Amino acid sequence: MNATGERRTWNTPLREPWNPVIKACLNAIDEHMRQYIATGERYHLAQAQTLRDYVSALKDWIHAQEGFTKNEE
Repeated sequence: MNATGERRTWNTPLREPWNPVIKACLNAIDEHMRQYIATGERYHLAQAQTLRDYVSALKDWIHAQEGFTKNEE
């Protein structure tokens, strides 16, 4: 977080429409983990991992479209 309390300090036109999608996925991951802890149902653990994989792949694609490598950003 920066001094103004914002998590992102910059944005690009490519990232703009994906930011809410990524945020929703992160929220869903958190909820699946809460459900897994509460119930022990492995379904929630698997769904959280599926979402993590999706977010990771989406971020890799965004970076590639912007011309970044994983270690540059």
